[in-house]
Amino acid sequence: MPRTVILGVIGSDAHVVGITILDQALSAAGFDVVNLGVQTSQAEFVDAATAHDADAVLVSSLYGHAEQDCRGFHEQLAAADLDLPTYIGGNLAVGQDEWTETRRRFERMGFTRVFDSETEPQEAIDALRVDLDISTTETDRESVPAYT
Repeated sequence: MPRTVILGVIGSDAHVVGITILDQALSAAGFDVVNLGVQTSQAEFVDAATAHDADAVLVSSLYGHAEQDCRGFHEQLAAADLDLPTYIGGNLAVGQDEWTETRRRFERMGFTRVFDSETEPQEAIDALRVDLDISTTETDRESVPAYT
């Protein structure tokens, strides 16, 4: 069975290109992608993760205000009794502060993985395979249609 991932751009951010590329790459890698689009609230991520029995949540933010948009996000997931890997990526902070500190800040907020805006989709796919304990063979097998 394909693993389900929730994907979207959080808060007031309207940048769609990154999640479009991720959606295509994740789908090609055998994941069932629920793409929430742009300007997605925390509650919409939580509701989608619950409704689709998600295996992971991937949050994108490119306008530099991710910290404000993600405050309390993991508390909302916990309140919904969701314990799953959460990823965030993009241009997460205004002012180009030290990337190591930005990554640590989002890890302290509860994110499993934190990616910068230069991350290739394959890196997120590889991380999902590790975090969800999916072998490459299993994913490849799932993405190939069965012939009867």
